[in-house]
Amino acid sequence: MRKALPGTPWTRARELCSSGRVLVDGEVELDSARRLHAGSTVEVEPRGPRRRAGTLPPDAIVHSDAEVVVVRKPAGCMTVPFEPGEKDTLVDLTRAALRRGGGRYDPQLGVVQRLDKDTTGLLVFTRTLAAKRELDRQFRRHSVERRYLAIAHGEVREATMDTLLVRDRGDGLRGSWGVFRPARGRPPADARRAITHVSPIERLRGATLVSCRLETGRQHQIRIHLSESGHPLVGERVYVRAFEGPRIEAPRPMLHAEVLGFVHPRTGKAMRFQEPPPDDFREVLERLRRR
Repeated sequence: MRKALPGTPWTRARELCSSGRVLVDGEVELDSARRLHAGSTVEVEPRGPRRRAGTLPPDAIVHSDAEVVVVRKPAGCMTVPFEPGEKDTLVDLTRAALRRGGGRYDPQLGVVQRLDKDTTGLLVFTRTLAAKRELDRQFRRHSVERRYLAIAHGEVREATMDTLLVRDRGDGLRGSWGVFRPARGRPPADARRAITHVSPIERLRGATLVSCRLETGRQHQIRIHLSESGHPLVGERVYVRAFEGPRIEAPRPMLHAEVLGFVHPRTGKAMRFQEPPPDDFREVLERLRRR
């Protein structure tokens, strides 16, 4: 990489790997020390063009009041900055959309949950410290309703996946302790329990439309659990190494946060929101129905 990108320091080269911007033979490679074989193709994805601030569509703000904002997240947008100073994240775009709509300007929105860059759907921010504390408490107690729609390879059966997720399962990727490699001794200090309930909705050609309900909200939890069960997401490019079946092409991992429910931090009223998946998700779904 440093030969191909003259002047790139070692630290920057490692950052490119760890941020998922390096692909080896079409798959994301997070290990900067991996040895390559002759004939391997290495691709480095540059940082995409920055979207102009304030470009969320007008209907992206699903609900807004003095305490909380519920927003529909588009694909290709980070929830919060990945690197210091990074702009045009969902936090930035939501603040700009609120200001553009004539609402109160929020110098800082409280972050109580995150969605992956290419995951679409519903997400809540808080607007006061008291609201953040209350929603943080609800997330810790797993009382927030979070349901996702996903398209996964193969014939997925109903299951509950209950594992300990670790930052490095043994090959540089996040994963469940004891799945990639046999568990020995005690779990590492960073191990966190992750529970996903998966229910099939519709059988497709080579895939299944499923509903995933989260009890916990660990990073990449659904993607990891489906992959480890032998059914990686359609469009998955990271957690797919062990999958040997035919891969179905898609522009991104087919994952959409469809339902979000919580108790309003001030009024105590039950709030529940539901949003259909975006066009690219529906296009893949229809294509797999017709095959």
